[in-house]
Amino acid sequence: MERGKLVVERVEGRSTLTRCFSKYPFKFIVPNKAGSSKADAVWIYTITYGGGIVSGDSVACDVTVGDGATAVLTTQSSTKVYKSVGSKCSQQKMEASIGKDALLVVIPDPVTCFSTAKYSQIQNFIVVPESSLLLVDWITSGRHERGEKWAFSHFKSTNHILLQGNETLFLDTTSLEHGIHGSISERLQDYQVIAMIVLLGPKLKVIQSQIQEDVKKLMSQQLRLPSISAGCSSESGSSYWLPKPSFLASCSTFGPKGSGVVIRVASMTTESVYNFLQDQLASLEPLLGAAPYL
Repeated sequence: MERGKLVVERVEGRSTLTRCFSKYPFKFIVPNKAGSSKADAVWIYTITYGGGIVSGDSVACDVTVGDGATAVLTTQSSTKVYKSVGSKCSQQKMEASIGKDALLVVIPDPVTCFSTAKYSQIQNFIVVPESSLLLVDWITSGRHERGEKWAFSHFKSTNHILLQGNETLFLDTTSLEHGIHGSISERLQDYQVIAMIVLLGPKLKVIQSQIQEDVKKLMSQQLRLPSISAGCSSESGSSYWLPKPSFLASCSTFGPKGSGVVIRVASMTTESVYNFLQDQLASLEPLLGAAPYL
């Protein structure tokens, strides 16, 4: 299978796409102007023919961001995965290399798996200590207008960040499938979106600090016990009923000296996750030329 290839390098003081190759069933679109001309970033959109990934499709690409360059890899809409035919599983694979003082931003719209779909993706990132990476990986429960909620058969997403020399900095796998512990819908209940945001490296240090503070404040408000005067006490007055939060988020650090931050989100609506991403990543606009998810 022939792999797509993207190379972004610093040429004459600017981030420049020096190689771009793709082959059916996907292609890359590189707009001449995706944001402010003052920003030094190359925006690349990935699209699939037919508007989605068909059962059995296998998509692979290699991405290289050279020293000092900045690249943004995104999509035009959600990645739709069509229903599975037999045992066929749709697959996506990406191998990315990020150089010194370079930044790779991977900010797709969510994956939406149709009923009975089977989908697997693997994303490997090779970095050096001075590399920076922003990764958003998220999935919705399906086509709500058709009554599909977590109706797909299988979803698996693996993200692996390696320091040059094959030292693992971060390894995460999300796997959703029906099994002996019940259906996906039974386990996730009212939550319709799950997401993971990874921030690593010196160019994202300020955002890392801010997002950790914001998540702490947000969850302390969401999980605060209601007061007795609000009429939420039990008959004995010794316990309280806590409504299920519509939006949950957590933060943790990883890597040497906490150089990376991972944020995990579960939400009852896709819109609230979009709003969260817009708010938390808005400060990247001067660096990227446009704010993510606007």
